[in-house]
Amino acid sequence: MRNLLMSAVLVGASLLGSTVFAQEAVEGRHYAVLSSPVPVAQPEKIEVVELFWYGCPHCYQLEATINPWSAALPEDVNFVRVPAMFGGIWNLHGQLFYTLENLKVDETVHNSIFNALHNQGRKLSSLNEITQFVATQGVDKDIFVKTWNSFSVKSQMEKAKKLAMAYQISGVPAVVINGKYRFDIGMAGGLQQTVDVADVLIEKERQAK
Repeated sequence: MRNLLMSAVLVGASLLGSTVFAQEAVEGRHYAVLSSPVPVAQPEKIEVVELFWYGCPHCYQLEATINPWSAALPEDVNFVRVPAMFGGIWNLHGQLFYTLENLKVDETVHNSIFNALHNQGRKLSSLNEITQFVATQGVDKDIFVKTWNSFSVKSQMEKAKKLAMAYQISGVPAVVINGKYRFDIGMAGGLQQTVDVADVLIEKERQAK
């Protein structure tokens, strides 16, 4: 569907509703242009950043749409998740994300965290509770705690905080395309429209190369 959508946008011939929306996406309404572009991690690729928080209901709702979409992205697109950290439990969950990233756990563990918070009434509001939970996901407790306290995780957290400031975000989920364009579900108009707008801006950057 994604490739069909982008082809329709390019030739302007499709009558699909999502394509009509994509053709009408405009700056200031469906996305904002950052005043100062933010450098991307891999300049040879088009970067898509999703800023999120495990505890955010809208981030959880977006998972079912953005996961299959991001898995199908072509080789010239680099998809990156960045935890937003506004203090307190946001920072704790950001540290959880980067600890698991450093341990290279399966994506199902991240899914289990979302599920625990939004469907099981878990809070994961302390290191002890987090450690007990990840152990149920097959993660070694001692290795987890050692990685949690590592320089690598702390450095990634600081970088994520700086990125959020540079992107000028005030909430999540937020999507940033190639360090230039920022939007959210509200601006895009819905969950599916969020990836539709992303597709349009990815193609805009692709044509500009």
